[in-house]
Amino acid sequence: MTNMKIGAVTIGQSPRVDVTKDIMGIFGSSVELIQAGGLDGLTKEEIKAFAPEKDDYVLVSRLTDGSSVTFAERFILPRLQAAIKKMEEEGCALVMMFCTGNFPESLSTEKIPLIYPCDILDRVVPLLTKSSHIICLTPSPLQEEQCAAKWKNYVQKVSVVAASPYGDWGELEKAAEEISGMEGDLIVLDCIGYTQEMKKMFAQKTGKKVVLPRTLLARVVSELTDL
Repeated sequence: MTNMKIGAVTIGQSPRVDVTKDIMGIFGSSVELIQAGGLDGLTKEEIKAFAPEKDDYVLVSRLTDGSSVTFAERFILPRLQAAIKKMEEEGCALVMMFCTGNFPESLSTEKIPLIYPCDILDRVVPLLTKSSHIICLTPSPLQEEQCAAKWKNYVQKVSVVAASPYGDWGELEKAAEEISGMEGDLIVLDCIGYTQEMKKMFAQKTGKKVVLPRTLLARVVSELTDL
């Protein structure tokens, strides 16, 4: 039996080795992962032209050198669609989006599922908080307002803290200390860049339950791949 092909599209540059180290064990040996990115083939100088302006939907992602970049969603949508189309043509059974952001309906597939972590999180997170008060961690202060606006559609109260998964570990520990004194019974690490190691640290330092999008996404997708 041949391995099932599944696609993974990142908004940054592929391959996302930082993500796959936490999720491939969930799929087991039955999956061949095909990756592509919205910023593939671009230099840092070229990416600077994608800087967000007022009212832009802000995205943060990782480059292949491990550094992070901040940019506006609108610049990469055609590149994401081209990657998705190519994956479907190559025989992928489904395509995962390696980003927790919201994307317009203009991104589409013809015959296979296109799975967004945000759609899974929107449905699961409200079930996991008894108080309907979550603490959302987002990579950049530029994303705090859009993060709060999104989650207020699903829970009664959301507190937002900015700390990048691509920055210093000390910044994350400082965020954990801040969160430990906050109300809210569930932490949502609202970026595909947050790791299993970071999840454990936040749980240990805060005593709160933590949701990690990359593993949640993989566990849902594995329902179709654990054959």
